Amino acid sequence: MAVTNQPGRYQVSEFQTGLCDICDDKSVCCYGMWCYMCLGCSIANDMDECCLCGLGMPIRSVYRTKYNIQGSMCEDFITSYFCPCCATCQLKRDIERRKEQGIF
Repeated sequence: MAVTNQPGRYQVSEFQTGLCDICDDKSVCCYGMWCYMCLGCSIANDMDECCLCGLGMPIRSVYRTKYNIQGSMCEDFITSYFCPCCATCQLKRDIERRKEQGIF
């Protein structure tokens, strides 16, 4: 028999900003548009990962898992493949918001 529910209290959340909410933080948007690779390194640094790991599906999946954010690896891949800049900016905005809230 397959387990369909996580045992105990398991609260699923969402990203604190939408994928296309680029105007929520214009500095992150500009950082992502003009220095995309640097933004990825900043995310990797925030998460204590190698700079080469800051972009794409793997880092997004790790972050989602850590904060119980709803989604799947398939969605992470599709989002990171078709909207890489928006996905990276969304991740950085979420990190910054969690830092402000003291939950990062």
